[in-house]
Amino acid sequence: MTLHLPLSAARNLHLAAQGLLKPPRRKASKPDVLAAIQRMALLQIDTISVVNRSPYFVLFSRLGAFDMAWLEQLLAEGKLYEYWAHEACFVPSEDYGLLRHRMLDPAGMGWKFSARWLEQHATEIAALKAHIRQRGPVRSADFERQGGKGNGWWDWKPEKRHLEVLFTVGELMVSERRNFQRVYDLAENVLAKHYPQGWNDARDTPSPEAAQREMVRRSCRALGVVKAAWVGDYYRLKRGKYQAMLHALADAGELLPVRIEGWQHDAYIDKDLQPLLVAAEAGRLQSTVTTLLSPFDPVVWDRQRASELFDFDYRIECYTPAPKRKYGYFVLPILSRGKLVGRLDAKAHRQQGVFEVKALFLEPGVRVSQRLLADLHSALQRCADWHGTPQLRVVDAPAGLASALTSA
Repeated sequence: MTLHLPLSAARNLHLAAQGLLKPPRRKASKPDVLAAIQRMALLQIDTISVVNRSPYFVLFSRLGAFDMAWLEQLLAEGKLYEYWAHEACFVPSEDYGLLRHRMLDPAGMGWKFSARWLEQHATEIAALKAHIRQRGPVRSADFERQGGKGNGWWDWKPEKRHLEVLFTVGELMVSERRNFQRVYDLAENVLAKHYPQGWNDARDTPSPEAAQREMVRRSCRALGVVKAAWVGDYYRLKRGKYQAMLHALADAGELLPVRIEGWQHDAYIDKDLQPLLVAAEAGRLQSTVTTLLSPFDPVVWDRQRASELFDFDYRIECYTPAPKRKYGYFVLPILSRGKLVGRLDAKAHRQQGVFEVKALFLEPGVRVSQRLLADLHSALQRCADWHGTPQLRVVDAPAGLASALTSA
């Protein structure tokens, strides 16, 4: 029997799967950081730092204030590894095999890989690997640029390009980060932290078909509720029609079919989330969280999904020329009690201790109630405190909000 659910229940299932249904009940610990990443299946990496960098921000949205050093410690301990999943991501190390086939057959990785580069620079690349084998891990910064400063990622110095290509083919891995800079080591040394018996491709790597099926399954679990058009984006799988695979997973009992109010297409829920589905059907799954989200949060990184699930049209504008931006440089969506109610452009002025909200926008139809006002102020202040910028300054907001939200 296929269950029928209102759209609000689908939203809450999604937020519950993402760890965003309820506020944290206790102070976060390092195991909570790993558990949050395992729950999401991956954590996207971005280096923009007008507020705390995105991977930390995504975790803050779910865990509240936490020690950001824990993320790097989990990487150095071998509990996480880095690779191209959705984009560059931290991924639980037990999922190494899911992405291994991309390393073994990197031809489809676009700018991240160049067979011609490997061929043209074979001698230098062999010397670089020998250097790491003899002297230990390296950073790109360990190599001087010849001819002055570069002009961006398209003008990397050769050693940086060598490291990135070797990373893409899986010969090098990130052993740790120092000041958020990657430190590269031979893959066998990094893998030994999590796989002490060593990694054997013939023995340990699943087939591409099995890996794809498992990534689809994990996408379903991480998203809470899915439709075929959403599945490929999570791990950046090849474009294609995934309806047949979802049907097959449902026939195997791995997924539960549901119908969502207003949707024409079939939807599915992972079998492990059945207790949440029961609660949603009974109307007992309610979100009480109000928090800010990173632009690279799984909840909003798929524009189509955010629109269909939350009626929220979101585009990341940090890569858009300033004159063409509608909302601002690094705009944070506002999640409040199961809805995306607005967005704000923020900057943490760390030396001055000020968390500046340059502009705050509410979605059409959102009413400024006392509860929403209290929720917003609490969420903004928590975020400001976590940044070490406890003075909250709201510059531009709908009438009356700026003064009501700004710290005294």
